[in-house]
Amino acid sequence: MSYETILVEVKQGVGIITLNRPKVMNALNKTLTFEVGQAVDALEKDEEVGCIIITGGDQVFAAGADIKEMKDLSFHELHMANFPYIQRDCWRAIDDARKPVIAAVAGFALGGGCEMTMACDFIIAADTAKFGQPEISIGTIPGAGGTQRLTKAVGKAKAMEMCLTGRMMDAQEAEHCGLVSRIVPAQELLETAFKTARKIASNSRPAVMMIKECVNMAVDADLGDGIAFERRNFAASFAFEDCKEGMNAFAEKRKPEFKHR
Repeated sequence: MSYETILVEVKQGVGIITLNRPKVMNALNKTLTFEVGQAVDALEKDEEVGCIIITGGDQVFAAGADIKEMKDLSFHELHMANFPYIQRDCWRAIDDARKPVIAAVAGFALGGGCEMTMACDFIIAADTAKFGQPEISIGTIPGAGGTQRLTKAVGKAKAMEMCLTGRMMDAQEAEHCGLVSRIVPAQELLETAFKTARKIASNSRPAVMMIKECVNMAVDADLGDGIAFERRNFAASFAFEDCKEGMNAFAEKRKPEFKHR
C-alpha cells in the first residue's frame, strides 16, 4: 500500500509508522490521520507483525492539527461528519488495535499530536520531547481525547492547568507524572523504541494481547472486577500452546520457541 504523508515498514516483526510532513512539522491533516488509521489496520492484520511503533522521527512528532485545513469548517460540518478523519479513521484504529502500539516521541507533540501519543499503549520520549494541549490559545478545546486521556494520565490538577493555559510539559515532567514510560537521549530514541517493540514482538502474541486487555481493563474497572478479570485470563492462558512451551523451556533451561498460538 502506498501513502502520501506517512512512511511504513515492517522489520523483524515490528511495524513502524513514521509521520512524514516535515515542512509543516508533521501537522495532522485529513490525509495523514486517515493514512495512519489505514496503516495501523493493515499492520494489525499482518501476521508477521507483533508490535507497532508510531513516530515522527528524531526531530518532531507532530506540532498539532493542520489549522489551515480546519479553520473554515463549520459546526454543522464537524457535527454531522463526527470529525471522521480524527475520531473514526485514526483514533479508532489505534484504540482497537490488539497488538501493542508504542509512541516514540521527539520534539513537539502538541494538540492532536499529543492526543495521538496518548492513544498509544505507552510513550517512549526523547529528552527533547515536549507535550501540550494548546488549543485554548486559538479559542477552542482539545477534540480528540486531550481533556480525557491527559486527565487519566497525569491527574485533574495538572491536566486542568495545561489545558487552560496551553503550557507545554517537557520530557522530565512527563515522566515524573506518568505520561511517558521512560526518557532516552534523542539520538537513541528510534533504536530504543525498536528494541522495545522487538522484545514485545518476540513474546507469545496471544499472551501479549491478553496482557494489554487486562491492563486496559484496570484503567476503568474497580480493583475487585479487575482482579477477577485477570484471574480468568490467567487460567485461560494455560490453553495456549505457547504457555506450555514457555514453562517447559524454563524447566529445561532453554529459550522458548513460541508459535503464537
